[in-house]
Amino acid sequence: MKSRSCDVRCGAGSRESKAGGAVIIGYGIGEHGLERQRFQADHPPEPLPLWLDVQAPDETEREALRRLLGVRMPSPEEMREIEPTSRLYQDGDAIVMTALVPESVELEHAATVEVAFIHVHGRLITLRYADAAPIDLFVERLEQDATDCRDHDAVFLGLLDAVVDRVADGLEFVAAHIDELSADIFGNGRMRVRRDYRKVLKGIGEVADAISRARESLFTLDRLVSFFNIVASTHSGERRGRTRPLSRDIKSLADHAGFLADKAGFLLDATLGMVGLEQNAIIKIFSVMAVVFLPPTLIASIYGMNFDFMPELDWPLGYPLAILLMIISAILPYRFFKFRGWL
Repeated sequence: MKSRSCDVRCGAGSRESKAGGAVIIGYGIGEHGLERQRFQADHPPEPLPLWLDVQAPDETEREALRRLLGVRMPSPEEMREIEPTSRLYQDGDAIVMTALVPESVELEHAATVEVAFIHVHGRLITLRYADAAPIDLFVERLEQDATDCRDHDAVFLGLLDAVVDRVADGLEFVAAHIDELSADIFGNGRMRVRRDYRKVLKGIGEVADAISRARESLFTLDRLVSFFNIVASTHSGERRGRTRPLSRDIKSLADHAGFLADKAGFLLDATLGMVGLEQNAIIKIFSVMAVVFLPPTLIASIYGMNFDFMPELDWPLGYPLAILLMIISAILPYRFFKFRGWL
């Protein structure tokens, strides 16, 4: 049986320099599931692959792919531009859409990478210049079940679903981390004074950064799906129906990310408030100690004067009486502060 390709990958780790263009590694559907094949852009197989995953191509490879597919591959600088017209546009018969997706499999790493999804002549091209965990995970899913590779729309929606799942996993990790920070700050529901909040503030900063990147990724995905529904007008009704669950997931995750952002902001305010309470407590201790020791210091200063006529200096009990007087004068302010609830 002749296999049907559904993934083509040409990355830095799998390229070989040959005249006439880039070496492309393709994955196809055969009798035994996902199969691999290798070809060059100037010697494509028949039929042409359904999905091309192009990773980190240089200028020569981009030009070879342009000649092969009839669409220009955007450069890394063009994909980083934030204008909607630079990320979502039509190039002749091609639809070019760029979104931010998680870069790493590790959830604690919040970095994102730009990925361009290009629809041209009934095929899908994904272009990226760095690792993108959802794409790799989607390929692993296809190795188990290749039903998502029946057409380029199915591959596209499957990829977007994998990206949304990865963002959701990241938000779940962030939510768990926020709960840990909350327990660390408040201590089993009761506010407690800490002595070093640098670690807590660093954790809140990491959480806020992860939430910000997740919201940015969801924003680009929401805008991408809306643009896809508008531009792909030939089967717009069918495509809108297929993207509607995805749009609902994106909006619900965006709302959840907003909730987590508010919670992280609350934890930041609470931490700064706790720091202020601790500083006030320290200042209060110094103030109370200064007041407590002020009367004994006054008594000691009086009897430290070098005057000849001080009758208490000749008393046999003058020294013990001065010590007792200093102790009593220190105890009285302390007891008064305790009575008023200031300590």
